[in-house]
Amino acid sequence: MARSLRVEYPGAFYHVINRGNAGDDIFKSLRDREKFLEYLQTAVERYGLKIHTYLSG
Repeated sequence: MARSLRVEYPGAFYHVINRGNAGDDIFKSLRDREKFLEYLQTAVERYGLKIHTYLSG
């Protein structure tokens, strides 16, 4: 059974996480992590996102 649709409205906050199965790393190298952050920065600039917290483990 699929989950219900997310309620969306202007000014809403969304919790987004990236994590591997069983706590595994999601980046194979430091360069992978850096590239992800570059893509995230592009999305922030393009869509006007606000990142309130970013934790790197």
